Amino acid sequence: MRRRAVSKDRVRVLMSSSVSERAIGSKREMTEGLAAQILDHIRGSGLAAGTHVTAQELAQRFSVSRFPIGQALQLLALKGVLIHERNRGYFVSDARQASAEALGLDRRDETSQIYFRMAEDHLHGRLPDPASEAYLKETYRVTKAQLNAVLGRIAQEGWAERRPGYGWSFSPMLTTPECLEQTYRVRLALEPAALLEPTYHLNPEVAARCREAELRLLGGAIETDSADALHERGVRFHEAIIGASGNPFFLDAVRRINRVRRLLSYRSMIDRKRYRRQCEEHLQILELLERGKNAEASQALRRHLEHTIESFQEIRPILER
Repeated sequence: MRRRAVSKDRVRVLMSSSVSERAIGSKREMTEGLAAQILDHIRGSGLAAGTHVTAQELAQRFSVSRFPIGQALQLLALKGVLIHERNRGYFVSDARQASAEALGLDRRDETSQIYFRMAEDHLHGRLPDPASEAYLKETYRVTKAQLNAVLGRIAQEGWAERRPGYGWSFSPMLTTPECLEQTYRVRLALEPAALLEPTYHLNPEVAARCREAELRLLGGAIETDSADALHERGVRFHEAIIGASGNPFFLDAVRRINRVRRLLSYRSMIDRKRYRRQCEEHLQILELLERGKNAEASQALRRHLEHTIESFQEIRPILER
């Protein structure tokens, strides 16, 4: 009997050890995957050496909490991409052009994969509403930490919320092409107007980073970047030129729309043929803004958004899958 009890204890220890190792492995993959995304953001945005990067801004951009962002920033500092200054934060170093592969960062981000699986299930109506955390853990075979990270991201994007005492409820919003088109019609009313604000001023460094990001895509990254990276590049461009309005209410409204349109926006990126035209239109808008021709830039931005709305008819089969 004693031998059997010892054997059971050993099994418990081994099982506990296995669970702990798996959790540690998942945490490491999450940190490395997030660090790779931040590095892509630094390179794609053309951030200059010495640029201050904040956990709060990155947490909003990648729809995660500040804690995993902080861990990713620490890792990038260890890799030499960032410089950490006590009581000041993190700053981009001269090594910003290093690739994730060269730094040994594992791009496998299981939480992103889980997020996309859950998003697809939501779009197809396969998620029960409400859904308990136990059901979600079993269905997606995830750890508690992974599930918390995914649900935190989804909650920030606005298509799920925690129910008091029972799991999570998923919003019916933005599961149809009509919903996505409606978000663009709101943007059509807001964004061109923001360029006409009397306080408008586009920082030359911001304009240069936007241009570099568009040229990088035209140079081949349209085909190689992930859906996440493509979406973020579009978000960065539009938020940059709207943020220059000097009116924070325009930027706040656009950011809210960008968070909730991610679901169908990701799916639309399966067809990338239209991205070359979008990049060229972005470059035209930038040129007009830099020349102080804001009225013409506003009209160009309106045409740009109208072209996107028109393209929905071509990609509708993809959005309705």
